[in-house]
Amino acid sequence: MFSSKVVYILRYFDSTGLAESSRILLTAAGVEWTDEHPEWPQEKPNQPHGRMPVLVEKSTDGSPDFVICESSNIERYLARTYGFLPADLKQAALQEQVRDLISDVNGLFTGYVYCQNANDKAMLIAKFESLLDTLIETQTILLKNNGNTGRLFGNSLSYADIVSYGFYINMMINAAQFKPDIANLIKPKLTPELVKLISTAEFDPLTVKHKSKDGSLTAAISA
Repeated sequence: MFSSKVVYILRYFDSTGLAESSRILLTAAGVEWTDEHPEWPQEKPNQPHGRMPVLVEKSTDGSPDFVICESSNIERYLARTYGFLPADLKQAALQEQVRDLISDVNGLFTGYVYCQNANDKAMLIAKFESLLDTLIETQTILLKNNGNTGRLFGNSLSYADIVSYGFYINMMINAAQFKPDIANLIKPKLTPELVKLISTAEFDPLTVKHKSKDGSLTAAISA
């Protein structure tokens, strides 16, 4: 006899990074899941695309486990499965474009981290800061248009809320290992509306059990 209870494994490094929003989604969904940290790079050939994060949905009927990779793909699968993205395609697209903008900001910072040329690094961090301004402006407008409730869309926790919260955890705290002054760059840019979003997401009844490896983002902003 097989269990009908869905159980997940999330494989990633022992850090926030690209897996943080998926961790928050799994917590908010109230499902059983575990963090798994494969030996790297030894386990690289055994992961889809040779990359992490990886989500494993354990089989409940004896069929092969369902295994997917790529951070935004994992997030969207979980968000759709557990109702954090609306069924209406147009409404969902409005939230997903926020995630895609976040991906572009992340990509510029990753390029900065791995760049070796000082001039190119300066150019990349300038582009990062410019696109970050666009992201913050976009999020602030959405929050104002939604009544400044601390929600980007509607009146309950959404995919866009979760990935925005996860992004700022990663950038404000975890990214300091690559750029020690990153919090000092971002913190003055945060609008009151965005600070409210972060606090609302962190203390939502669905996410309050999530304990980021990097600690409380609300506390870090207030410090």
